[in-house]
Amino acid sequence: MAEHTIKKSQLYTGEVVSDKMEKTIVVNTKRTYMHPRFHKIMSRNKKYKVHDEQEVAKVGDVVEFYEGPKLSKSKYMRLARVVKSHS
Repeated sequence: MAEHTIKKSQLYTGEVVSDKMEKTIVVNTKRTYMHPRFHKIMSRNKKYKVHDEQEVAKVGDVVEFYEGPKLSKSKYMRLARVVKSHS
């Protein structure tokens, strides 16, 4: 049988701020954009709950993650890889 592959439409990058839950990490991402009216560079932060099956990511690590099927009320992102380890 052919393996099913998940289409990783967009990879997000962020820093792990919490790993206290089981198989879940909280990742903070920073997004910069230009304000449409005032043409000022703005930045926004957003936290995502990311599914980490093997529990490899720790606080301070930089990780890549992608959107997938919904796992719970607030968790719909999955860990792709750890880009840079904090330790």
